[in-house]
Amino acid sequence: MLQLSQIQLTPGAEVFEHDFRAGTLTVVLGRNRSGKTNLCRLIAGLACSATGRVVLNDRELSCLRPQSRSVAVVFQAFVNYPNWTVAENITSPMRAQGVSRRDREARAKQLAEVLGLAALLQRLPNELSGGQQQRLAIARAMAQQAQVLVLDEPLVNLDYKLRETLVLELQSLLQQSGTTVIYTSTDPKDAFALGDEVVLLDEHTKLQSGTPLEVYRHPQSFVAADLMSDPGVNPFTSKATLVAAARQAAVRPEHVYMTSSPPAGEVSEFQMQVLGLETSGDETFIHGAVETKRWVVRCPGMVQVSAGQTLQVIVRNDDIMRFGVI
Repeated sequence: MLQLSQIQLTPGAEVFEHDFRAGTLTVVLGRNRSGKTNLCRLIAGLACSATGRVVLNDRELSCLRPQSRSVAVVFQAFVNYPNWTVAENITSPMRAQGVSRRDREARAKQLAEVLGLAALLQRLPNELSGGQQQRLAIARAMAQQAQVLVLDEPLVNLDYKLRETLVLELQSLLQQSGTTVIYTSTDPKDAFALGDEVVLLDEHTKLQSGTPLEVYRHPQSFVAADLMSDPGVNPFTSKATLVAAARQAAVRPEHVYMTSSPPAGEVSEFQMQVLGLETSGDETFIHGAVETKRWVVRCPGMVQVSAGQTLQVIVRNDDIMRFGVI
């Protein structure tokens, strides 16, 4: 188990603690500059503004150099050995560990196949695309077979199709490895696709943690709800009987319905001024304003609406999230 205590990601930030269970994949979810990279650097023992205790399987890591920690890291700004081939880069950690040549080559081949590098094993890094180099950095980190693998937005430089494919491949590979994996992201889809657990960071502190579904269903604050929603949640502050004792309420875009397909149960209606829409073919996002606040309605299929139109939309009362602080 990786135990963090008395963690302060930047001077003046709120102190928190968290335990990462052995063999699990935790997605650390937060917006840019929320403290994700500082957390990764603290765990790895690299220079950063964060402070706190890091304990791995009852062994204090806080005072150890990075090389002495069983922690492998891949950052957005990846680094590969420029004079070594792809195969040599992947096998380099195993050579240092004294792994036999046969086992090194077998492991390198397995990782290369999963990460789409099998045909590139004899190339040098400068002969690869940026996305291929990023995948090479991931393969080399995984080859270390460290007790903790830290991936700081490792797929951010990849194109959309490749990213989707690799997320599925990584899920299977990482679960088989038995490694404690910390994967940072700005995208809540990664939490659902990859995470056994999700940790929400905002303003350099921990907001909430739990399984992705628990945090999605029971956010403890407006910011937590917004982080677990893509697009973000739709806020409103009027209709006092709906908000009850809360000072703010919100509903997710996927929980807003058109009057032509009302949901079952008690509902409330809202008038939405349509500002625009976008569609991917299988679903449509209607952008608009309700009570001067920006809303997005996420609808299946194609929807025929136009900018400037006033639209009646419906929300199930049970889908309304209520929060005590604006």
